[in-house]
Amino acid sequence: MAKVLEMQFTNLVGKLAKITIENPIEPIDAAAVSAAMDTIVANDVFTSSGGGFVAKHSARVVERNVSDVELA
Repeated sequence: MAKVLEMQFTNLVGKLAKITIENPIEPIDAAAVSAAMDTIVANDVFTSSGGGFVAKHSARVVERNVSDVELA
């Protein structure tokens, strides 16, 4: 079972861009995530194919389960 924290931002052209953090510390501190996203936007830390990040959009934890299938 793999978990990632996805932070989604709006870029200069109005499209979504995301940053993923593997194995985030749980429980997720929403205030800390929001503050980190504000810092990323304010300091123009990352860029995407559509330009820099101009606003935070959303954040979510994505969990993925993988089960092998026994072949006959």
